Amino acid sequence: MKALVTGFEPFGGSAVNASAEAVRRLPARLGVLEIVTAELPTSYRRSHAALAAAIERVSPAIVLCTGQANERGALCVERLAVNLQYAETADNDGARPADTPVVPGGPAAYLATLPVRPALAALQAAGLPAQLSMSAGTFVCNHVFYHLLHGAAGSGHPRRGGFLHVPALPGADAPGAPSMALDDIVRGIEIVLRTAAEGSSGG
Repeated sequence: MKALVTGFEPFGGSAVNASAEAVRRLPARLGVLEIVTAELPTSYRRSHAALAAAIERVSPAIVLCTGQANERGALCVERLAVNLQYAETADNDGARPADTPVVPGGPAAYLATLPVRPALAALQAAGLPAQLSMSAGTFVCNHVFYHLLHGAAGSGHPRRGGFLHVPALPGADAPGAPSMALDDIVRGIEIVLRTAAEGSSGG
């Protein structure tokens, strides 16, 4: 069984992105899973095409996208992708959409198809700070998450898809800002992948 795991390139003037750093640390195999990784551009215009190309190349049964959320101090298992784009700060191409749809005419929202509640329970059982999030925001993370689920719905492909927001790395942001050790972020991603591979659904 193949799993595609993605992270994002640095943005907003930062030198690193915790999601990309963690994804690079993942093993090539994790139990029954063969793991393939990709780094996506932090760009509304380019990110979904890069994701679609990776999915086409890998043909994964599971797709877990990850992204850094500077204001969050816990691993956040996202429940919803919304059909809305709004950027308070520009993406890496300088784009700042304001209240525009991700996909014109698309559904208002999609539910993640990974087993979000079992994943959350497994993270918490492992002693990691984790919570269920009802909003992936309106920046490029949500843009990619929505395209992931919209593409799967349109193709009828049974792959399971979800999104995990991770905190910034210690010292990578302003002093005192929320953060998490890289080893813990990597461990959290592995736990979500294992849970998804068990074949649970819903949540």
